[in-house]
Amino acid sequence: MPQPIARSAISSSLMHAGLTSAEAKHQLEKYGPNTIREDASRSVFAIAREILTEPMLLLLVVAAALYLLIGDLAEGLLLAGFAILTIGLILYQQQRSENALAALRMLGAPTARVLRDGKECTIGANEVVAGDLMLLDEGERVPADGMLISNSGLVVDESLLTGESVPVRKRAGDGGQLAVPGGDDQPFVYSGTLVVKGHGAAIVLDTGPRTRAGRIGVSLASIVVERTRLQISVNRIVRLFAGLAAIVCCALVVFYGVYREDWLQGVLSGIALAMGMLPEEFPVVLTIFLAIGAWRLARIKVLARRPAVIETLGAATVLCVDKTGTLTENRMRVRHLDTLTDQLEVEPDLRDVPYAFRPLVNAAWLATRHASIDPMDRAVAGLASRAGEYRSTEWPMVREYGLRPELLAMSVVWKDDMGNFAIACKGAPEAIVDLCHLTGEKAAAIMEHVQAMAEKGLRVLGVGIGTAARGELPESQHDFDFTFAGLVGFEDPLRTTVPAAVSEAFRAGISVKMITGDYPATALAIAFAAGIDTKDGAVTGDELEHADDAEMKRLVSCANVFARIMPEQKLRIVEALKRQGEIVAMTGDGVNDAPALKAAHIGIAMGKRGTDVAREAAGIVLLDEDFGSIVSAVKMGRRIFDNLRKVMIYISAIHVPIAGLALVPLLAGMPPLFFPAHVVVIEMIIDPMCSIVFERTPAERDIMMRPPRSVEDPLAGIPQVIFGLLQGSVLLIVSLALYHGLLLQEASVETARTAAFIAVTAGNLSLALVNSSREAVIVHMFERGRMTFWIAAAIAASVVSICIVQPNLAELFGFTRPEIGQAALAAGAGVVAVLPFDMVKFLSGVRRIIG
Repeated sequence: MPQPIARSAISSSLMHAGLTSAEAKHQLEKYGPNTIREDASRSVFAIAREILTEPMLLLLVVAAALYLLIGDLAEGLLLAGFAILTIGLILYQQQRSENALAALRMLGAPTARVLRDGKECTIGANEVVAGDLMLLDEGERVPADGMLISNSGLVVDESLLTGESVPVRKRAGDGGQLAVPGGDDQPFVYSGTLVVKGHGAAIVLDTGPRTRAGRIGVSLASIVVERTRLQISVNRIVRLFAGLAAIVCCALVVFYGVYREDWLQGVLSGIALAMGMLPEEFPVVLTIFLAIGAWRLARIKVLARRPAVIETLGAATVLCVDKTGTLTENRMRVRHLDTLTDQLEVEPDLRDVPYAFRPLVNAAWLATRHASIDPMDRAVAGLASRAGEYRSTEWPMVREYGLRPELLAMSVVWKDDMGNFAIACKGAPEAIVDLCHLTGEKAAAIMEHVQAMAEKGLRVLGVGIGTAARGELPESQHDFDFTFAGLVGFEDPLRTTVPAAVSEAFRAGISVKMITGDYPATALAIAFAAGIDTKDGAVTGDELEHADDAEMKRLVSCANVFARIMPEQKLRIVEALKRQGEIVAMTGDGVNDAPALKAAHIGIAMGKRGTDVAREAAGIVLLDEDFGSIVSAVKMGRRIFDNLRKVMIYISAIHVPIAGLALVPLLAGMPPLFFPAHVVVIEMIIDPMCSIVFERTPAERDIMMRPPRSVEDPLAGIPQVIFGLLQGSVLLIVSLALYHGLLLQEASVETARTAAFIAVTAGNLSLALVNSSREAVIVHMFERGRMTFWIAAAIAASVVSICIVQPNLAELFGFTRPEIGQAALAAGAGVVAVLPFDMVKFLSGVRRIIG
């Protein structure tokens, strides 16, 4: 763990003047950049090294070398060309992925304002060093840990470190040890926290992994993330097929060498058989599907940090979500106005504020800094614009009296067009009552109204309007003569997309549980509006604190609303749900949320208000923080798993005729049908079918009407493998029958080989079409979503046609130009071999196998 930078390393002469460029460079070289160390991106050479170890590529290289050694220059160069093309394509795709990730990291790079060489400048946050004088203002993230040397009403949201949602006040300091985050009137600011009010300047004390957030981040970075079930499953399948291919290949070489005394032909046929049996597409398809799936998710504002976790999304059974910013808009809106004599419910479409409430709105507007980004201040500004109270926008602000621990209210003094002072105050209702010098029944009546508004889940501010003589202003806002103007109630409105998204999740068999630090009444009101079942009420943090394991199980099973929850209690909720067999997705944004995000099957961090530590712990980052995006991501996860299963059935099916046509003719004493070059051409058709056509296959119509699949449900289990092998076996039998029949009719080997190759190509394309949907595709094969298939099919047919009709290529492949009728018969045979498998999809068991 990096140790904090010694205070003696920061020159006292620089404490208020900032650094020079030379001094900053020295500090940067000494302590390193203001970042937490990340894993380095893979270089081009590292990617190339991985590609060159692929078994299929090694077999291709061996076959090319053998042809060159025996003097067959054309065949050897053809296979060598295929090998180079394959390497180039994979290298290009992998490098594009690395470049995209690097660009994404650059886009997210934060900036900081510091004093360098006596001038204010904006630099990358990673360039901030100890001793820098950083300038802080409303809405900015603090780039490093530091101590305030000047402060003007600075209020900081430290919830990312403490889990406490209420911002804390700061004061300027003159030394001392860096204190624990949280609590008012401390002189220290911390990396990653957010300035919500005021401005100030601070000397940087710690940077990078030495900051409070950085030290937690370094610890989390040391946790190794295990491979997903899908990755393990696919690797197991590939190893199984590879072992089987090696055994059969060696047996064929020995058989051909011993009994036919043709070792060279045995080796070439063995390589062709191994290439036909080896399902190298499995890991490639998995990588491509998840990578493109991550790209598709990014388009709907969901960033998959570990794309393989996408597969788990489709199996999610419980979504545990925050209220603020996820279900709600994370902004304040004026919802209620109360002048004590009249009340107004402020609807979103309100165009004009009634006259009786305009003095209250005007007073609230005058008590607001007009350039403020504070959510409540912005809400007041929005309402003032509708009330026509923007006339004071050009008035100069004379003085601001900020919040103080003993008086949680602020006052702003303006000078109007006539040179008179205009004064207003706002703050905690009890503080405004004090400023207005109210006591007795009037004060009690006001607090009763406050209580009624709070029970509706509203945050309440009191507002007062004051007067002052033209002379000097008093030092304390308490010396003004304020009149109570009324109460303003604020709410964080529900996102408009949430009710529909909650309903869709319910139809998909997914339970939605809301977890918030807010009060139960507010939480239940928001949950009810969102469509979450609230019949069991809200469970509070205190109840969880005193619950044993049995009670905890009951609480998390029954309740869907959890209120007054501390971040560390989220972990208990996650663990309890997991023990009940649920697949849990959990949202979070603070450092204290990281353990729960790490423990959940799917950790979802917030992109705007989240800390880097939370994002590192999570597998997914919600860029727009909208609950609807989570449900869309679940749908995408289901689609990806569906399409992966379909492509696995297809790969299992197509490798049967490839391997069979390379092996059976040799065992049956017929002339060899497939050589390595033939297998390579078929593989060139299979690869785009797998990586493009199936990936672009649209989601099934009922994909969000099915219950979540079990995580124990394998991607390609025994039913899927058997179904694929059955399809491939039928195509193999038809192609062999065609090949053998033509030989019996004394057709040339080239003619029979050409016909069999056409049949396999047509069957290959038919397998891709039939396995692309759980429904019968024959009745809607020309739908818009299948355009990619037809483009790929046209390209594949063109390539095969060129190989057959171009004399030089036909000689290399051992083809001859067939008659039109013969070619049509061969293509028809391939299609007819596969078509019955589309007809049986009316059986529910078959549909379950496919999707």
